[in-house]
Amino acid sequence: MSTAPPRPDILITDLRDVLVGPLTEMGQRFSVLIDAFVPHSALVVFTRECTGRPRKVAGDPTIVDRVTVAELDRIRTDLTAGEIRRGPARVAGRDRDVCVMLDRTDTLLVVVPRGARASAASLELVRSLFTVVATGIQLQVHSASPAYLAESRAASAERARTVAELTEAHAVTLETILATLRSKDLDDSRARTTARDTATSALIALRSAVDAHRELAEEAVTTAFARMHGELRSLVRHRDLELEMVAPPLHGRALPGEVAHAARALARGAVLAMSAQSEITRIRVAWTCEGAQLGVDIRDDGRGEIDAVELERQLRDRVETMGGTIDSESTTGWGCRVSATLPLVLPIPATDGAAFDALAMLGAREIEVLEHLVAGRRNRAIAERLGVSESTVKFHVAGVLKKLGASTRGEAAALGSEAGVKAAS
Repeated sequence: MSTAPPRPDILITDLRDVLVGPLTEMGQRFSVLIDAFVPHSALVVFTRECTGRPRKVAGDPTIVDRVTVAELDRIRTDLTAGEIRRGPARVAGRDRDVCVMLDRTDTLLVVVPRGARASAASLELVRSLFTVVATGIQLQVHSASPAYLAESRAASAERARTVAELTEAHAVTLETILATLRSKDLDDSRARTTARDTATSALIALRSAVDAHRELAEEAVTTAFARMHGELRSLVRHRDLELEMVAPPLHGRALPGEVAHAARALARGAVLAMSAQSEITRIRVAWTCEGAQLGVDIRDDGRGEIDAVELERQLRDRVETMGGTIDSESTTGWGCRVSATLPLVLPIPATDGAAFDALAMLGAREIEVLEHLVAGRRNRAIAERLGVSESTVKFHVAGVLKKLGASTRGEAAALGSEAGVKAAS
């Protein structure tokens, strides 16, 4: 297959559009971008970074709706970073001809080709584009924006799908054992041996699948804290200050993935602001994990130069999206402190989850506009507060209404409020 070389300016613009849209639709946008170079009927992006929805998919629903996390994990573990491989692999219950590649962020791309075989040059181009997309996913997750956290909370469909996968595996195993025991072609000894081998293999596979899904959905508190320590160390490596880390108890319970992401993002935001002060020598970061909540306490020994109200405003959305609380104070001569609690058992929303799913489709600017709609403001007032034109606000309001399926501004505000969106001050 031969295609005309893409114009770099157009390709970069199209790639930017893949990166800036909602994370939930990234697979679909990337599929459109690369179809001219590698025609395909289905595409799956698999990343362990996303605790709620590790699969980003596009294309044939008979493939993308049936591909399992266990299948993707097997493909991923068989590849090395940067590798492109073409050939058969088990996808959606049967062997298919696929093209797979693994980025150094441990993000996997699986493409089911359509039509003529793609050239090596086309695959290299897709690999380069995928490197940028995989890094974009990682950065979006690490920022732990309220939209991402809301998406993770709303990911019950993905987890229900996991339960369905394991249930189907149980059913197949039991049916196989039952058929073996009923067979008239096997004597008792051979039937028992065959049934035992079937059950043993199924149990091993099931335990591996459960471990993989648990790893996606949860993080050990010590592992989550260690990851944060590494991130903060990199953040202040050019500053002459001491980073004092107070680790949680080793016996602390596992953290839901979205809680771990929110806690790390909270710490990064606070430490970044504190480290920018002129006279500071130490920042202390402590986690406590007792009962049903995670406590995050960050304080410095500066002169209290930080505007604590503004810092709290910047961090509040992430905390409140997770159903938590935050408090901050800055005292002249005594330094600054940020303290937050995040519940480990997330509150069940009063709605059927549709509002959270719709919220996850909104971009960062649309979320900001929705906060002002919840506050009851008109377009001119929103434009003044955001520092944009009124026509720009109208554009974003139209996008919010469309994605939420609302017919009026009031209906959009009500849906946002149900999903936990706070009125902008």
